[in-house]
Amino acid sequence: MPLSQDTTHVLLATLRERLGDRHVLTEPDDIAPALVESRGLYRGTALAVVRPGSTEEVAATVRACAEAGVPIVAQGGNTGLTGGGVPYGGVVLSLARLNRVRSVDPGDAAITVEAGVILADVQAAADEAGMLFPLSYASEGSARIGGSLATNAGGTAVLAYGNARDLVLGLEVVLADGRIWNGLKALRKNNAGYDLKHLFIGSEGTLGIITAAVLKLFPKPVSRSVGFVGLPSFRTAVGLFQRMSRAADRDLTAFEVLPRFGLEIVLKHVPGAVRPLAGDHAVYALVELSSTRPDADTASELEGLLGSAIEDGLIEDATIGTSEAQNTGLWSLREHLSDVQKAEGGSIKHDVSVPLSRLADFLEQATEACEREMPGLRVCAFGHAGDGNIHFNLSQPVGMDKAAYLAEWSRFNRIVHDIVSSMGGSIAAEHGVGLIKREELALYADPVGLDLMRHLKAALDPHDLMNPGKIVALGDDAPPALPV
Repeated sequence: MPLSQDTTHVLLATLRERLGDRHVLTEPDDIAPALVESRGLYRGTALAVVRPGSTEEVAATVRACAEAGVPIVAQGGNTGLTGGGVPYGGVVLSLARLNRVRSVDPGDAAITVEAGVILADVQAAADEAGMLFPLSYASEGSARIGGSLATNAGGTAVLAYGNARDLVLGLEVVLADGRIWNGLKALRKNNAGYDLKHLFIGSEGTLGIITAAVLKLFPKPVSRSVGFVGLPSFRTAVGLFQRMSRAADRDLTAFEVLPRFGLEIVLKHVPGAVRPLAGDHAVYALVELSSTRPDADTASELEGLLGSAIEDGLIEDATIGTSEAQNTGLWSLREHLSDVQKAEGGSIKHDVSVPLSRLADFLEQATEACEREMPGLRVCAFGHAGDGNIHFNLSQPVGMDKAAYLAEWSRFNRIVHDIVSSMGGSIAAEHGVGLIKREELALYADPVGLDLMRHLKAALDPHDLMNPGKIVALGDDAPPALPV
């Protein structure tokens, strides 16, 4: 329902009085960056972008919007990949000014940060205290920790440390009515009723707005080694992971895979990228061993594991970084892969997971099905093979019109997601649901589970003002997806 001019005027006046004029943005050029998600697939609308500087100001903003019946979309770095931060005509609440590290406690192995702290700055604060905060992914230089938690981000360290959810001890959350829930406890055990923090982690701002968090810290590794491996197939890559997991146990902290096509486009589009192996291989794996043990020698351990795999014919070639600079260079080949796909035209993306025992089957079946459906299509399947999460992305055939190709997204969703579902997998592994997978979730999720989600949404946000239209829709008048 459109807002009256009087309602809009009163709301903006209230927000300006509480936050100050310079923190309530209404000029089109000022709010434009907050309207489009990072891949440019959706464009929304908004009355204003507001920038509260404290939890109390977030609460005041939410109360004012609730009283006016105006929806709110919280944004951190706006780096999401599913349209979860696209606004529907209401207020965009930027968390950028909530950027304080409140405390670092190596004794409790915990750090308390506000939601607007950039992920890389959380890592740096932990490092300065001689500790490790392991959550890491490509956009960590601009993504903010509130968004990381709201989407239950994954990244490259899930194999060793788990998803964002596994790194949280406590939360502070502003609820849909403006109340503040203070759950900022640095406790490893707390069975005093429901574990409320897990309602908000992964909820994409649809149940409340995370304003601060207590996060787990870990000892810093004292030894780290990175290898880059050439393999004949994804099936042998899975076999290598299983072999290394048994042999290295907790020292195996990352196992990423990428196809020949993926490496070739990184080498083609990234200045200074260096081919790590002399020959071409169907599949590549980036493996990392690290250890906190003072006597650990991960370089020798990795060399032994890869050497025996070569002798047994499991892998075709491998190289190991001999310095941190070389380790970083090998990792950069994997980290640039998401961005360089843009240079190859349209990319239909699927962020999926299947049980590790079915990963090779999925990759073979989905690749064959998609290539059969559209000759010339280029499969770029890469990601976190060690935890069963693959970014099954499909680059357009060379020379095909980009818009015509992207119009086939729904058709390829059905092919890929049907296979994922048949194998007991998930159509939303680490990027969330947002807009782009809302209807897909309705097709594939357990009906009872969907009903529970709707009841939770209705209980915590009965007027559907917190990031409406994302994940699940309440009623028949839910906002539609808004493609650009």
